[in-house]
Amino acid sequence: MAGTPIGDTADAPPRLAAELAGADVVAAEDTRRLRRLTQALGVTPKGRVVSYFEGNEAARTPELVEELVGGARVLLVTDAGMPSVSDPGYRLVAAAVEKDIRVTAVPGPSAVLTALALSGLPVDRFCFEGFLPRKAGERLTRLREVAGERRTLVYFEAPHRLDDTLAAMAEVFGAGRRAAVCRELTKTYEEVKRGPLEELAAWAAEGVRGEITVVVEGAPAKGPEELDGPELVRRVRVREEAGERRKEAIAAVAAEAGLPKREVFDAVVAAKNAAS
Repeated sequence: MAGTPIGDTADAPPRLAAELAGADVVAAEDTRRLRRLTQALGVTPKGRVVSYFEGNEAARTPELVEELVGGARVLLVTDAGMPSVSDPGYRLVAAAVEKDIRVTAVPGPSAVLTALALSGLPVDRFCFEGFLPRKAGERLTRLREVAGERRTLVYFEAPHRLDDTLAAMAEVFGAGRRAAVCRELTKTYEEVKRGPLEELAAWAAEGVRGEITVVVEGAPAKGPEELDGPELVRRVRVREEAGERRKEAIAAVAAEAGLPKREVFDAVVAAKNAAS
């Protein structure tokens, strides 16, 4: 597989042109975009070019594996960045590995790492969450699952859903949680908008265009003295809504807060009694 530019074609890895020219089969997410890339690089693939996208990935994978078994050199490219990262590719790699076929990569640009580097947020530990669900309820559930995550979070998002996503993040993570919206990375109109989630949601409501990567600050570290009963109960509830059993949720929150499980349990019971 090979990484392709996320915007500026001058960022193409030096090996990309040679691999495109020499591969027996080039599997591309969009053959039209591949054609534009090869023209920009001054390359003419000698091998067969086939489409390999979400709609035909499952069906085409066996065909490509058969080519590999037969000794063909198959090159996988997606529209931008590294294959398999929220793009087609995982199925083919997994199937090739299962057949003990050597898989290697031509490293290239990554929107995830580029956005992290530009965000101004901590990058020593991070996790990539891909695209959030489109439905509001499912999106909130997914966000609640990582509400206590201390690592910096990275998401991809469609421009027409950005305002709703940022508003949901502000609701779950807190209005003041810092974030950065990275738009059109490496392209002519590149923009990085930084600020609290609430402010970014208001900005996005006016309309945003282009390819979007969102970087969100991880949950702040809190000592036991900073976590009162209501906050402990809230964290347990978030985990329960995400599907954990109460006993497991209490144990996890206690470990997260550095408190005895009994203290968290008592807070939950007290909240239940107060509500009844």
